[in-house]
Amino acid sequence: MFSLQYKFINLTPKHLQEHFKETIEKYSINTVFRCAHFLSQIMHESGDFKFKEENLNYSENGLLLTFSKYFNKDNVKDYARKPEKIANRVYANRMGNGNEESGDGYNYRGRGFIQITGRSNYLKAMQSLGLSNPDQLKEDRYAMLSAGWFWDSNRINLIADKGLTDDVIKEVTKKINGGYIGLTDRTEKLNEICEKVQVSRG
Repeated sequence: MFSLQYKFINLTPKHLQEHFKETIEKYSINTVFRCAHFLSQIMHESGDFKFKEENLNYSENGLLLTFSKYFNKDNVKDYARKPEKIANRVYANRMGNGNEESGDGYNYRGRGFIQITGRSNYLKAMQSLGLSNPDQLKEDRYAMLSAGWFWDSNRINLIADKGLTDDVIKEVTKKINGGYIGLTDRTEKLNEICEKVQVSRG
């Protein structure tokens, strides 16, 4: 274990500290760079550990702004404020999911502290963690371990090892988000973490 490990552990809520410690040990998130990136990203994805499940309760405007590829003024009324219908549409026919009617989109919506999404990711994560039900990813321990599994499976430690610069934050974010949504908040969280553990980003 590295000397600052417990400073990072102490930045997580008390009821999650044991699970965070287990996760960073299991997935070799064992340097300052790796811990700082991992913690800042899962804090963003989970709203500071408040959420373990994706909120898909979008308004009409929210759907048009966030998912313009799937909704327009002609169909948006049919989906607004209907999370199950929304998930089944926006996640259909990708990430291992079936079509809109299959229900896979909602069954395999974002869960856990890094928001595991899609049937393919779920099946791999559940097999690795010995789980039998997607809802288990909402349990504190598996919400954390699934984040570590995703981090490890996508080899994000190797990116984190490059440092704490803005370019590295962007690269890590792209691996997790597929784009750069929330980049400002992710960066602010990393800045706060570095300040609290007294590590320079330079």
